Amino acid sequence: MEYFHVVFTLPDRFNTLALANRRVVYNVLFTAVAQTLLEVAANPRHLGARIGFISILHTWGQNLSLHPHVHCVVPGGGLSMDGSRWIACKPGFFLPVRILSRVFRGKFIDLLRRARAAGKLRAVENDGDFARLIEASVRHEWVVYAKPPFGGPEQVLKYLARYTHRIAISNRRLVSVDGRKVTFNYKDYARGNRPRTMTLDGGEFLRRFLLHAVPRGFMRIRHFGLLANRVREQNLMICRELLSAAMASPSIDPPPEHDRCPHCQQGRMFPGPRLSPMQIRQLSLRMDSS
Repeated sequence: MEYFHVVFTLPDRFNTLALANRRVVYNVLFTAVAQTLLEVAANPRHLGARIGFISILHTWGQNLSLHPHVHCVVPGGGLSMDGSRWIACKPGFFLPVRILSRVFRGKFIDLLRRARAAGKLRAVENDGDFARLIEASVRHEWVVYAKPPFGGPEQVLKYLARYTHRIAISNRRLVSVDGRKVTFNYKDYARGNRPRTMTLDGGEFLRRFLLHAVPRGFMRIRHFGLLANRVREQNLMICRELLSAAMASPSIDPPPEHDRCPHCQQGRMFPGPRLSPMQIRQLSLRMDSS
């Protein structure tokens, strides 16, 4: 079974709002991502299944700027809506990215409007400014990126082990610290992931680093759908049974090449009754006269 890696990115025009309302905006982001994946996967035009996944919030870009995005690790399939069978996605393809992007945009904006109506957003300007923010955000496609699927469970475990508790910058990216300035390596995504170095004043480096502090007790890693904490054990048991049954069921081998119809290459030929020489002669005469 394949495992897919899907990334949902919040447009940078929401950065100011996110900094003033980290808990609310990041919760809205998590919820919008979860609702999007669950809804699109359940649609019979796409997968028609109940899925489960792990979501991880990261808030940084390579140069330590604010860049909120959610990484999702998703098994390539799910339970049928009645729970009777496992539905696998197409090899190498999970869900259409454009559909995910547009549903994600609608979900996030709707949830954000509800949060504002409930008085949960602080440091928000007047209604006109908020309306213009929303209006500007819907003019563009939102970035949802589906990376190539993992090679297998071992790769998923390696990814999760090194990625789930990552911080904004690791020690290995630091080049030098002279007491006043900090120099570090980063990848320039705008120029083909070209490796570069950046030097920042110590105060600016700390300011950027602290952009990524989340509220106390905030959960950066969350489980949804079949992997939600309350139902995970039961759902995993059902999934394992269905997957084991599917693997154990006998496969139907294609007919040997010599049994295929030489004309359509699809039909299968079966031996018929043995004919006597007289019957063969009569059949040949009948075919000649037709």
